[in-house]
Amino acid sequence: MRYRSWLIVPGDSERKLGKALATGSDVVVVDLDATVPFDAKPGARALVAEWLKAHRRQVLEQVPMARWVRINSLDSHLWRDDLVAVLPGAPEGIILPRSTCPETLRELAAELYELEQANQLVAGSTKILPQVGETARSALTIPSYADVAMPRLAGLAWSAEALGAAISATRHCEPQGSWAEPFRFVRAQTLLTAHACGVMALEAMHDDAEDLKGLKIAAKAARADGFTGMLASHPAQIAEINAAFTPSEFELEEARKIVSALDGGADGDATPIDRRRIDMPQLKLAKQILGSGETRTSDLTPMRVLRPA
Repeated sequence: MRYRSWLIVPGDSERKLGKALATGSDVVVVDLDATVPFDAKPGARALVAEWLKAHRRQVLEQVPMARWVRINSLDSHLWRDDLVAVLPGAPEGIILPRSTCPETLRELAAELYELEQANQLVAGSTKILPQVGETARSALTIPSYADVAMPRLAGLAWSAEALGAAISATRHCEPQGSWAEPFRFVRAQTLLTAHACGVMALEAMHDDAEDLKGLKIAAKAARADGFTGMLASHPAQIAEINAAFTPSEFELEEARKIVSALDGGADGDATPIDRRRIDMPQLKLAKQILGSGETRTSDLTPMRVLRPA
């Protein structure tokens, strides 16, 4: 399956959860963090647990939609209760907000291992995707994620809204529309570190749900820069995100030409195609384009089945 669009759905909204499967999003991220008021969190846990269990059958039927959960951050006293509630429903992964450094992922991974054992899930099958650079200090630690082996790591994401609040920024973008310097720094670090780790890189969500023109521009720019997907705050954004991260027929045809001409070559020499010199880095990109629409869930996580009793 594909991992282009990641729709954040409030975990305390039964109505929005009920509509989530029909949005066309590649990934539904059920949220227990920012979109859920403190007093509503216990009820949201119960609601999310029921939703995960109700839609668990789709995993066995290979329905092309992944179910993730965004828990509360590790600096809260809420995250363990979140995990205890949702792991019986076997979500494909956990999004960790306000991740400060790789050590936070180790702590989360250790807890996941115990809960996988308790719920008879395949060990290591619950992936982790941290939201990085959401404070000034954590923004400086982003490259450190590339320095340690983390088998559960599925990708990296960042949040302009969270970073802006942390540094008291009064704007996210320059007047001409490009990211302001602090946001450009975190965005680039997130993108490069994700590629260094060989995992997904998720672009920050476009804040204005009604600005589909701006979203289209932002999503296309994200893909052109090397991001593999994008977070969404509203179902109306899904179609534009999916379109932006789907190779056009022209791109696919060009990629097929390059692969046909260069694949299997051992010397790495450039090859002329349509009067252009094509070399091995372009072959790698062509293969990524051809494979971008065929990424399987099994590339990220083992088959989600219960162990025999």
